[in-house]
Amino acid sequence: MHLRDLGWDDGFAHQFEPWAGKPHVQPGRVFIVFNDICRVYVEGGEIEVVISGRVKHRAASRSELPAIGDWVVIRQQPGETRGAIAAVLQRRTRFSRKVAGEVTAEQIVAANLNVIFIVMGLDPDFSLRRVERYLLLARDSGAAPVVLLTKPDLSGDVAGQVAAVTALAGDTPVHVLSPKFNEGLEQVDHYLTPGRTGALLGSSGVGKTTIINRLLGNETRRTKDVRGTDSTGRHATTNRELVVLPNGGLLIDTPGMRELQLWDVGDAVRGTFDDVARLAAGCHFTDCRHRDEPRCAVKAAVEAGALAADRLESYLKLQDELAYLARQQDQRAEIDAKRQMKTLTKAARAHIKSKRL
Repeated sequence: MHLRDLGWDDGFAHQFEPWAGKPHVQPGRVFIVFNDICRVYVEGGEIEVVISGRVKHRAASRSELPAIGDWVVIRQQPGETRGAIAAVLQRRTRFSRKVAGEVTAEQIVAANLNVIFIVMGLDPDFSLRRVERYLLLARDSGAAPVVLLTKPDLSGDVAGQVAAVTALAGDTPVHVLSPKFNEGLEQVDHYLTPGRTGALLGSSGVGKTTIINRLLGNETRRTKDVRGTDSTGRHATTNRELVVLPNGGLLIDTPGMRELQLWDVGDAVRGTFDDVARLAAGCHFTDCRHRDEPRCAVKAAVEAGALAADRLESYLKLQDELAYLARQQDQRAEIDAKRQMKTLTKAARAHIKSKRL
């Protein structure tokens, strides 16, 4: 295995220059993370590493620690079987979300992606609104989104569902495939040429692990059937992992996400809701919120049938969610600033006291 096969290029090599030539140091790419221990691909193979205390200390948040797909600087002393991550190279792209629950923090799902596959089943669990949210996060990541619609055999209206997703996705490619019957997998292969990295994202039970098994040409990764009563998936993948495919591409399998809370998608909103943005240009008030304001072009379009009512409802819910998240982030930033100031003040007092002694 060579670094170039893993996506290494001149840009990452330039970032690595401050460490180049130093003894016992080499670059590697993280392919699995277990808390503070990672498995990393390096030139010629793979090794187990720990996250150094220096990296932890310098990280302002959990999101700055190594994640799947990161390129890292590894230090390994002669005779040791385990190395240590000394630094994380700058990410080009990252798919992130707010961590599940009430904590206001960013979670990096995967880094340095070229393409993000949004996987949605055409079964009773089909949801346009869920596709919409995944598209928001995928577009914000910097990687190219692609929608994969699976389980066409369980759909009563494949053409109608595909048309609805295509209208929602805009210029994002939409493909129908059936991994269970090994049909249409070449459409995924097409995006994963040697050295390119993709990630499969979607709910449990949509076929992400089956896609990887088919591309690998084996059944090494465990899958589970969905519940027949409501088409709800059951988790088979419990950890994210970057795997190398036979064609030279790289693909990350991820567990199904029970929560898909947004993080920082302000710029991506305009691309995902470009229809609302175009209509908003005709509103009488430049700061129109499309709620109770008079002469609102967006509401008029809904009344005229030119814009779906649930589309506007989804947009307004998104705006409310982003406003709430912004308030939470401001509060978190204020708390962190106070904590940092308290630490600096305590250190300064200790320094002054030691001088007096």
